[in-house]
Amino acid sequence: MGGCVSFYTAQLLLIFLAVSSSVVNCCPPSERAALLAFKAALHEPYLGIFNSWTGNDCCHNWYGVSCDQETHRVADINLRGESEDPIFQRAHRTGYMTGYISPAVCKLTRLSSLTLADWKGITGEIPRCISSIPFLRILDLIGNKLSGDIPRDIGRLHRLAVLNIADNNISGAIPPSIANLSSLMHLDLRNNRISGPIPGSVGRLRMMSRALLSRNQISGTIPSSISMIYRLADLDLSMNQISGMIPASLGKMAVLATLNLDFNKLSGPIPASLMNSGISNLNLSRNMLEGKIPDVFGPRSYFTAIDLAYNKLSGSIPRTLSAASYIGHLDFSHNYLCGRIPDGSPFDHLEASSFAYNKCLCGKPLRAC
Repeated sequence: MGGCVSFYTAQLLLIFLAVSSSVVNCCPPSERAALLAFKAALHEPYLGIFNSWTGNDCCHNWYGVSCDQETHRVADINLRGESEDPIFQRAHRTGYMTGYISPAVCKLTRLSSLTLADWKGITGEIPRCISSIPFLRILDLIGNKLSGDIPRDIGRLHRLAVLNIADNNISGAIPPSIANLSSLMHLDLRNNRISGPIPGSVGRLRMMSRALLSRNQISGTIPSSISMIYRLADLDLSMNQISGMIPASLGKMAVLATLNLDFNKLSGPIPASLMNSGISNLNLSRNMLEGKIPDVFGPRSYFTAIDLAYNKLSGSIPRTLSAASYIGHLDFSHNYLCGRIPDGSPFDHLEASSFAYNKCLCGKPLRAC
């Protein structure tokens, strides 16, 4: 009899341990509820990506959701409307989703990344509470129809490394608190309706390698503090309403390789430092820059592209251009340049369009002097 009781007790213990293990390995009910509220605010009619969001365990087989293996808390939401995932290949289409981002997502307090990208139809604002998710490292909301402004206290996200809200309808100014994002490496605000100046304290973003702010309505001047971001390799401020002079310190940045300032209202001379730096892709076209093109090119000058078209530049073509290590694409057209185009490299491989519509340039590839 005692043996039977012992066997029965052992069976109960095994069942209890199995049930306990399955409960522990599930995501917390509160986080499952938060995900379902997040889902309820969105409508995805073609692919059925939310069809797998059923059952008690949101840590397993819920499309786009992953959890921390030890804590079983939700760590990542990764939902992209353009993907090589089989679900897209079977449908032979990209994704389309409407609705809004529910503030319920902020209840996922261990969330590390939130990607809800390229769904084209998601509207509403970025939830204000997003800045209260302490472990958030990636916020990628590119390619929707989000409106409103960037949360004012976005700077509370000290672990945030990627902030991508490009291709939306975001308006308002860049909040000064953005300078508190001490871990930020990638900032992409392109193609929105953002206005006002770039905060002067932006130089505190010492980890940032890419700052893409083109196609907005940003005004004011280029803060000289940008040159303090010593890891910055790509700076794109094109197609805005930025005025004032170009800080000479930009040409002294250690790793800056791409500088796009075209389609703005910049004035004054071109800093000589830009022509003999590590910058290889330089676009200053369609501004109001004046004076001569600095005649300071040398072996350190390596340009895959240099575009100074549609300005008010005068004087002659710099003879030191022939000392540059490499000149790929060059456009000096639509200025007030005058004099003879120098012979030899790189001028012998450039088209006439590179020098057209100037005051009195002559020589190959234009008319003879």
